[in-house]
Amino acid sequence: MGKTLFEKVWDQHIVEKVEGGQEILYIDRHFIHEVTSPQAFSGIRNRGIDIFRKDKIVATADHNVPTQNQHLPIKEALSRIQVDALKQNCEEFGIELYGLGHPYQGIVHVIGPELGITKPGMTIVCGDSHTSTHGAFGTIAFGIGTSQVEQVMATQCVLMERPKTMRITIDGEIGKGVYAKDIILYIISKLGTAGGTGHFVEYAGSAVCSLSMEARMTICNMSIEMGARGGMIAPDETTFNYVKDREFAPKGEAFEQAVAHWSELYTDEDAVFDTEYNFDASDIEPMITYGTNPGMGVGISQQIPVMDEVDNPGGLSKSLEYMDFNPGDDMIGKKVDHVFIGSCTNSRIEDLRLVASLVKGKKKANHVDVMIVPGSYQVQQQAKKEGIDKILEEAGFELRQSGCSACLGMNEDKIPKGEYCVSTSNRNFEGRQGPGARTMLVSPFTAAAIAIKGSIVDPREFLMQETAV
Repeated sequence: MGKTLFEKVWDQHIVEKVEGGQEILYIDRHFIHEVTSPQAFSGIRNRGIDIFRKDKIVATADHNVPTQNQHLPIKEALSRIQVDALKQNCEEFGIELYGLGHPYQGIVHVIGPELGITKPGMTIVCGDSHTSTHGAFGTIAFGIGTSQVEQVMATQCVLMERPKTMRITIDGEIGKGVYAKDIILYIISKLGTAGGTGHFVEYAGSAVCSLSMEARMTICNMSIEMGARGGMIAPDETTFNYVKDREFAPKGEAFEQAVAHWSELYTDEDAVFDTEYNFDASDIEPMITYGTNPGMGVGISQQIPVMDEVDNPGGLSKSLEYMDFNPGDDMIGKKVDHVFIGSCTNSRIEDLRLVASLVKGKKKANHVDVMIVPGSYQVQQQAKKEGIDKILEEAGFELRQSGCSACLGMNEDKIPKGEYCVSTSNRNFEGRQGPGARTMLVSPFTAAAIAIKGSIVDPREFLMQETAV
């Protein structure tokens, strides 16, 4: 019987099988940041040992960093302490740090791919749940806890049970105004936030194959939001062309040899998955969330469900009370106070280009604050090189410096209590963007349209306006 893509990569990295069903898995690349690494460094120090493979660690500061005036001392005390601790730990243990001011600084899941550190067939871990982003390259990438961060620092391995396998196939033509974020929000709305529990997901089908690498990253990024351990997409020519010539990618003959190996990373025709789902891309419209988890999403032209349409009416009632919405409400026309475009889900140059293409020559609504935070210093510089910064500035959008920013209430960029934020990030939990903040998840294209309109709007209206002109 053939093997799935996941099984091929996993089996190539097994160091040893342990009695009881667990396996020791070798890790090719370990990303660390300031939030989940301090305790791990302390553990290594307390054990009196050194880090086993320092050359396999990539360190950056992203979660707690300010996105304005990064040349100045960090104002928020906890954020400053954590960023300083990362710097001190990296200096003590001899690990290169892409900290503030470094040309490679940025969100950990953005810099790996853009620098060519992320390559097909690898195993990648980080003390961050959205490590699944890297699976877009045909890698096994997943988040780990702080104790496991220490484990990988000490051994370059992790002990875990092999996940089950799932394939989600999306075939058909993707509609106008529909993007990768809409696709994954649609899938999560159908499967729920526990639909992928215990599984590693492979995304396949003609719709997936038609996507750019940055779009594929968006889909894999949110695999964790349906409970999956991670997500991955088989590498192809789109993948190889993206990786080629990047800073840490193989060069010349070494690249050709790597491609020959990467080309073998696909699911065999006779491979069997534990679970399979199929979706038609033409059924997907621009999506928006109405509740307090990513599974509470609907097509933007649709209404919030009523109680007898859901499996958990109590959960729906609690979420709508927090959001101050009502069952059966239309999403279109709802109030918006803030628009945030950024996070490891949607902060790459392709996202900023898409936003700029919609807002060029337009102005944001006066009452809406719009914050755009690039995922890395390189994205920020590329936006300036292409004149995207000027387009955004003229539209009244604020382009900031790189970091995780308002994705999570862990830094200075928080949404005020009771106010509504349309966000391109990955989570809409209660208080995720700040205590009492109310979050609605959308694609960058939809976010840009809402910023211009000043309330929830179907972004396809803007496409129709352009066609009419």
